[in-house]
Parts: sequence; C-alpha cells; structure tokens
Amino acid sequence: MSAHADSRRAVLLALGANAAIFVAKLTAALLTRSGSMLAEAVHSLADCGNQGLLLLGLRQTRRPPSPDYPLGWGKALYFWSFLVAILLFSVGGMFSLAEGLHKLADPQPLRWPWLAVGVLAFGVVAESFSMAGALAAINTTRGTRSLWRWFRDSRQSELIVVFGEDLAALLGLVLALLAVLATLLTGDPRWDALGSMAVGVLLVVVALFIAVEVMALLIGQSVEPELRDALRDFIAARPEVRRVFSLITLQLGPDVMLAVKAEMAPAVDLIAAINAVERDLKARFPDVRWSFFEPDVAD
Repeated sequence: MSAHADSRRAVLLALGANAAIFVAKLTAALLTRSGSMLAEAVHSLADCGNQGLLLLGLRQTRRPPSPDYPLGWGKALYFWSFLVAILLFSVGGMFSLAEGLHKLADPQPLRWPWLAVGVLAFGVVAESFSMAGALAAINTTRGTRSLWRWFRDSRQSELIVVFGEDLAALLGLVLALLAVLATLLTGDPRWDALGSMAVGVLLVVVALFIAVEVMALLIGQSVEPELRDALRDFIAARPEVRRVFSLITLQLGPDVMLAVKAEMAPAVDLIAAINAVERDLKARFPDVRWSFFEPDVAD
C-alpha cells in the first residue's frame, strides 16, 4: 500500500491553468488599469514559476543514491517547496500589498471594468479545474480526514503547495472580483486598491502556513501517523518478532526510511528472520525504501 498519491498530474494541471489565467489577467490589467487585477496577474505568474520549481523537485527525487547522498534526493522536493512558499510570500503577497498601497495613495479610474469582471470570472472557472485536480490527488490518501487535518498530517509537500496555491487563487479571484464590482458600482477606485491589499494579505497568510508545514519536513519529519501505526502493527504481528521496542521513521520525499529495534522470537535463524520481515514489509509498504533492523533483548 502506497501512502503517496501521484501528484505530478495535479502540478501540471495547475501550471496549465495558471498560464492561461496569467495571460488573461495581464491583458485585462493593462487595459483597465486595475490594481487588483495587476496583483492577480503577478500572483498567477508567480504560481507558474512555482509549479515549474515543483516539477524540478519531483524530477530530482528520482536521482539514485550515491556515496555523497546515501539516502537519495527525496528531500530536494522540500527545498523547492519551501522556496515556493518564499516566492508566494514575496512576489505574490508583498507585491500585491505594495500595489494596493500605491493605488490607494494615487487612485486611478478603471477602464473597461467589465473586461476585468469577465477575466476574473474565467479565472474562477480555470482555477476550479485546477483545484479539482488537486483534490482528486489528495482524496486518494486523505481517507476520512478533513482537508485541514490532511494539510497538517500530509508529508507530500508538492500537494500541500498546490492545494494552498489553488485555495489562495480561488479566494483571491473572488476578492478581486468583489473589488472591481464595488469600484464599478460606486465609481470609487479605492475599492480596487483595497482589493489588491486584501489579495496580498491572503497570499502572505497562505504562504506562512505552507512554509510552516514544509519546514517540518525539511527538519526531518516522520511518516504520517496512520502509516507509522500500520508499520508498527505489521512488524509486531510477525511470528519472527516477540515485541517491538522502538520504531523510527523518516519521510524522504516519496520514500521512507525505517529503523526498528525489536526482540526476536526464540529458536529462529536471526538473519533469515530479519530478512523475511524486511522483504514482506517492503512488499506490503512499497514506500519503505530503506529499513534498518536491530535485534535486541531489552530496550
């Protein structure tokens, strides 16, 4: 049983959606002089770059182990995911805040506001397709957990990033749409500036949540609690094992490292017993790439 979903399709779907949305938003921003629309365009451009970095990270995880990297390149994905959070905070969030403050200090009337409304509505539809792809990948491993619980427990940094980006994009589009409509109805361009600032605050908050989750993986986080319990139960139920003293897991991108200290059953061929347990363990849990088994008589 694999604890990891195939997230490459979700990343590619998000990249395609954001590329189309960026072109539409940028065109509308230049024509309408909308600050919130320009903030949204920069946000979509940053998202395109972010998905490119995630694809690079997914590619690097496939590099084989070497003497310099004996446990492989799995954690490279966490580095790129953390960099995405930084870019989302700086390029997306801080730019949107700065653009909003600039427009608030020097309000400019919108040109062709209905074009902005149409582009934002298109963006909502496109981002909904991207979110649907992310949720499809998430649901393969989420089980009965809420999305918040999955976000906190998941060890797939690329899906955490894509989900966070899609959520921020959908909410940001709604905020920008409300800002443009408020400007259109009142004739006051300050609503547009406030919309840009609201988008900036949203991106900063989402980026911080993503950064906290990915930081834990960079430091060195165990596998998800359900998988950790399943690994312990599997080993403890083996006839070769009398009891499990300790079990340590480490998530390394798509791979798992496992270290076990256990008391073996008496009258067994120790080497053959350990080999049998490890062989069946990796067949049952293919994400376990490295296992280290220490037999002992006391903890």
